[in-house]
Amino acid sequence: MKLKKTTKYWLVSIGSVILTALIGSLATFNAVDGWYQTIAKPGFSPPNWIFGPVWTILYFILIIVLFLILNSNPTKHRQKVLNIFYLQLFFNALWSILFFGLNLIGSALFVIAILWFLIFLCITNANKFSLNAGWLMIPYLLWVSFASILNYSIWLLN
Repeated sequence: MKLKKTTKYWLVSIGSVILTALIGSLATFNAVDGWYQTIAKPGFSPPNWIFGPVWTILYFILIIVLFLILNSNPTKHRQKVLNIFYLQLFFNALWSILFFGLNLIGSALFVIAILWFLIFLCITNANKFSLNAGWLMIPYLLWVSFASILNYSIWLLN
């Protein structure tokens, strides 16, 4: 029974995060070599090739985080964290759609601010029952912080 539950949690974790990554990739794919090349970017903007490996690592971490949350004792608090986690996945995908897919830099800036706040909430709430889940989300928060500054700078320049 425990093995079935564990397998189910891994499948849900992998499926949820991969779906988010897939939506983001579909929105981003053509824009990286097209529209994104044509806009003004700040000097601290990393080369395009860095985004793929960074997001791959972060999505892998998010799979582990979601599994840790799902595999913890089922409580109302766990459900709250799950709701926040799934909501931040939605805003993660929405940001890619707005920024890269629709080229709405200002709207994407608003969405990434919400995403940052949701990640922060997820970390602080997850730490109450899974320190590992909370700590594992720190690199994600740091990357989204950097992406927020980059998004803001691009918005100012364009």
